[in-house]
Amino acid sequence: MANNTKIGWIGLGMMGEPMAQNVLQAGFPLQVFNRSREKTQAIESAGATVAESASDLARWSETLVTMISDDVALEAVALGEDGVFAHMPAGALFIDMSTVSPAMSVRVAAAAAEKDIAYLRAPVSGSIGLATAGTLTIFASGPKQKYNESLALFGAMGGSLFHVGEAEEARFLKLAINMMVGITAGMMAEALTLGEKGGLDWDQMIEIISSSAVASPLINYKVDTLKNRDFTPAFPAWMMAKDFNLALDTAREESIPLPITALVRQHWSAMEATGRGEMDFFAYVTLMEQLSGLDSGSDK
Repeated sequence: MANNTKIGWIGLGMMGEPMAQNVLQAGFPLQVFNRSREKTQAIESAGATVAESASDLARWSETLVTMISDDVALEAVALGEDGVFAHMPAGALFIDMSTVSPAMSVRVAAAAAEKDIAYLRAPVSGSIGLATAGTLTIFASGPKQKYNESLALFGAMGGSLFHVGEAEEARFLKLAINMMVGITAGMMAEALTLGEKGGLDWDQMIEIISSSAVASPLINYKVDTLKNRDFTPAFPAWMMAKDFNLALDTAREESIPLPITALVRQHWSAMEATGRGEMDFFAYVTLMEQLSGLDSGSDK
């Protein structure tokens, strides 16, 4: 894919906006559309053009990328009566980078094939900070040739790039990774609450865990979050709840038991019910502290 390939972009949320900014900075001609027009102001100021409608964007784009919220949004954007597939030219490339179910992705793949539109599923792993830095992990499935042709585009957004299969493999991998990320937050929360109840120093306990055999890039990334008890969302709890729903729904369809995932999913509901839904998902620890009779304030 040459840097003069016309890239259309739909979805300028917490992750989508910095990803699109990096595509623009890499020199690609970029046109965007977002249902909330005010969200296009920053990227328009940086040099992108703004389409009046998704259909206009679809007609203009040689490659169209979506980074949107869920199955419902993807269905509306791609398959709706005035969705982009109704207006994209034959031979164009559609790349969805959202976190959606394999079942919805299968529907999108079938519709794309009918329209002679190439389709890559390319979800990402990483935080808002990594999206801003252009160092996300991107794993794509779909036609290998189209993936290879898109490496310059993916390289503008990611530091680690993988092709993982020809069909829905990327969708299953994204759900598997997010399950492990969310369960890690639950594991860490229970361990910290146990240690806190036992009188351990908060900062020292976190430091030792991050240097122990259970340390991981995720735990190390969250050290300052936990020490400072600053749960400004890099990924909010309500979004983790949504991803766990996708994993559990997919598991039911495939007859796969996920008992740990199911239990942790209940605590995302508890976080939302106690006003923690907009907090970073590692605020799970404050819920465990509350359930254990500990003060979850900042004076540790």
